[in-house]
Amino acid sequence: MTAFHEVLFPLDIALRGAGGPQRRTEIVATGSGAEERNARWAHSRRRYDAGYGVKTFEALTAVVAFFEERRGRLYGFRWRDRLDHSSAAPEVAVSATDQVIGAGDGEAAAFPLVKTYGSLYSPYQRPILKPVPGSVRVAVAEEEAEEGVDFTCDTATGIVTFLAGHIPAMGAAVTAGFLFDVPVRFDTDYLEVDLSAFAAGAIPKIPLIEIRP
Repeated sequence: MTAFHEVLFPLDIALRGAGGPQRRTEIVATGSGAEERNARWAHSRRRYDAGYGVKTFEALTAVVAFFEERRGRLYGFRWRDRLDHSSAAPEVAVSATDQVIGAGDGEAAAFPLVKTYGSLYSPYQRPILKPVPGSVRVAVAEEEAEEGVDFTCDTATGIVTFLAGHIPAMGAAVTAGFLFDVPVRFDTDYLEVDLSAFAAGAIPKIPLIEIRP
């Protein structure tokens, strides 16, 4: 991922932001009235508005400084999605068996982190590119591995790599638990701030969009 700063958007502002996943679906109506639907994107893309979290002049100043350091849309950064930032269910602690990330074949050492949504009809596997440092737990065949001894995790890419002598055996389930951030950038090069309106309670618009490598 080019032009990315491994820095977290001010957390107190992010946790009051708004937004969620976006899909792009192409729909063609036939002459009979039936529909043909095609997914244009393999992965959803999240959009956020950080403006909902800006309630004070201090917070607004912090966002302007953050925007300037990122040079507007130039540099990406980390965003904490209050609704969806854990491999576990809401209010449940992360465990090493939360998500299946692969199966051993006796040779493969690298496993990308993923989070699976749904189970019955068409489960979706979301690549997790920005795990929170220190939060990743991994297990092989339900036996928890030790970071730095059995495996390492690149928190800039979300790749778990098993060290020599600890490669998962053939058929062994590889699972992981983690907290994660969303890689985003500002979706504007212009922050319009009307201080008189802000003082009267107006919410500034600060759009963000998820980026992919």
